[in-house]
Amino acid sequence: MGARAKERRQPSYAITTRAGGLLTPDSLRGRVVLVNIWATWCPPCRAEMPLLQQLAEAYASDSVVVLGLSVDRGPARTVDAFLAERGITYPVAIVSDEVVRAFGGVRGYPTSLLLDKQGVVRHTVMGPVGPVTLRPALRRLIAEPRDAASPPPRH
Repeated sequence: MGARAKERRQPSYAITTRAGGLLTPDSLRGRVVLVNIWATWCPPCRAEMPLLQQLAEAYASDSVVVLGLSVDRGPARTVDAFLAERGITYPVAIVSDEVVRAFGGVRGYPTSLLLDKQGVVRHTVMGPVGPVTLRPALRRLIAEPRDAASPPPRH
């Protein structure tokens, strides 16, 4: 999971999950967040969801949050049924293009972003996430002190 200098950003958002919870950068501060931007009509998105669910369960005690951002434009019940059929329990919200832009936009689906404990984007992956590279990146961010300053961009 490589980081690019231009990705050092701190998205601003207020997202209401399908379960009715409100998530903001402040509510997630101190937690490592894996944001996954996806759609029900996207085959690679569908394929990676079991891995994301496994990660959400495996790292919950380490204060890691997996957050799914659906870009579906159909009825919300379609997304709800999709999640229920697959046993997805991590927070998911249906978001607008404006929210996607707040995270830096996407060129394709799925796109995942790994945010540090201060809410700064540290890694971006276009396409399905790979556990071999994701797990070490998660462990590095989990190990960082909660109030650590984000490292300078790598060039």
